[in-house]
Amino acid sequence: MEDRNLLQNIRKPPKPSTPVLIISKIFVIVLPIAQVSIGAIHLHDCPVQPYIPIYLLVSGVFALVLGLLSCLPCTQEPDDGTHSPLSSLCTTWNSLVSLFLFCWFIAGNIWIYSIYQPNYISGKEQYCDKTLYLFAFWTTTLVYIFLGIIFLGGCCMLFCMCLLGKVSGNADNDV
Repeated sequence: MEDRNLLQNIRKPPKPSTPVLIISKIFVIVLPIAQVSIGAIHLHDCPVQPYIPIYLLVSGVFALVLGLLSCLPCTQEPDDGTHSPLSSLCTTWNSLVSLFLFCWFIAGNIWIYSIYQPNYISGKEQYCDKTLYLFAFWTTTLVYIFLGIIFLGGCCMLFCMCLLGKVSGNADNDV
């Protein structure tokens, strides 16, 4: 038998149903709405680092825009594999917004982690509102936690795929 690349054997996953997509989109936009809300409410409540509420506002708005634009039909990949100019424009726009969000995330890391841990008592030196700071801190830290989980899961999947490839390769040689 001929050796086949393990990655070539992976089938295209089925597309999720419309209710699953809607529920996942709602779940994904909850965090950006909270970012916009907390950033707007506490816009002037962090004199030690005034960019933190702006960071939350901008992150939330752009994440909402990216999430809402992904619902448009022009961003959906057609089944026949063709790409319209509008589809290419949407893909380019989404890529640029994603790149901006990545750069903005790095800037937010600098603003948030550089003042760890601020004074939560108003009027004191190094003051930042506790709700604002802890929300920004934990949402940023959760991104790293999720990236770590995805990385570990990917490594485990790759390891399992390699094991399965060796097992199926040995089974092919035995025949």
